[in-house]
Amino acid sequence: MSVMESPKVTVVGAGAVGSATAYAMLIRGTARTVVLYDIDAARAEAEALDLTHGSMFTGSNPVVGSSDIAATAGSHVIVVTAGAAQKPGQTRLELIGTNARIISSMIPRLMAASPDAIIIIVTNPCDVLATLAVQETGADPARLFASGCVLDTSRLRGILAERAGVATQSVHAHIVGEHGDTEFPLWSTASIGPVPLLEWTRDGQHVFSADDLHDIAEDVRTAAYRIIEGKGATNYAIGLSATRITEAVLRDENAILPVSPVLSDVDGVDGVALSVPCVVNRNGAVPVQQMRFSDRERELLHASAETLLRTVADVRGA
Repeated sequence: MSVMESPKVTVVGAGAVGSATAYAMLIRGTARTVVLYDIDAARAEAEALDLTHGSMFTGSNPVVGSSDIAATAGSHVIVVTAGAAQKPGQTRLELIGTNARIISSMIPRLMAASPDAIIIIVTNPCDVLATLAVQETGADPARLFASGCVLDTSRLRGILAERAGVATQSVHAHIVGEHGDTEFPLWSTASIGPVPLLEWTRDGQHVFSADDLHDIAEDVRTAAYRIIEGKGATNYAIGLSATRITEAVLRDENAILPVSPVLSDVDGVDGVALSVPCVVNRNGAVPVQQMRFSDRERELLHASAETLLRTVADVRGA
């Protein structure tokens, strides 16, 4: 593992998610330089100035706000958050028309300015947008991928940890598939430490039943809808998730994270981005080759892929 020298990160989009991502990077000291890029110059500059005013408390360098694509040049990682936000009652896939046009016009310009950058698409529906971006640019799927189900996995592990009475870091479980309504947990390999989930006990009693796991999966799947209904957007946790992925790249960690690259014959799934556990390092994200799915998980994975492939086909045919 080696840490990049003087890492530069660009966050595209100065809205709720982009600003939260830049803030997370500032307080975690993720990069030496963070550029907040947005076509709205006043918004980008104001958000960057607000963040910079806190640099005395973090020891980090100032955040740069700009509407000039040249300011992003030489980035090691580019996190794309720009696009229309999800509204109450709206699914992520329903955002596709507007955001596909934004991504289509923006990605080639970002790649031209930073040809060696790893690009992480956070804008929803992130899986579809990553698929379209790879198709349109010919980019290496390992180097242009979506944030996928990293946030959903954090939500899952948080619920499991609370019920099990352990630290979140001691829970080993992943959400995979679409970052959306067809996502699902890999229950067959989930554990607390070395103990399979259904075997975990607390005060001599089993903590989880099959019905509990069904309800937990539903809580995770619908979490964003509840947040959007209450406050209009999700931003803090996805900002932290995007920052965590960025750090895995910049620090060459070989971390296992359920990000969403365009897959090539992963258990029979081809040509679409969806989340599976991947090794993430300075070269990008590569699916773990030793993955094993139960028969039901394989069925759900293929159903999720088909949903996304239909959406990609609809967009390309529009």
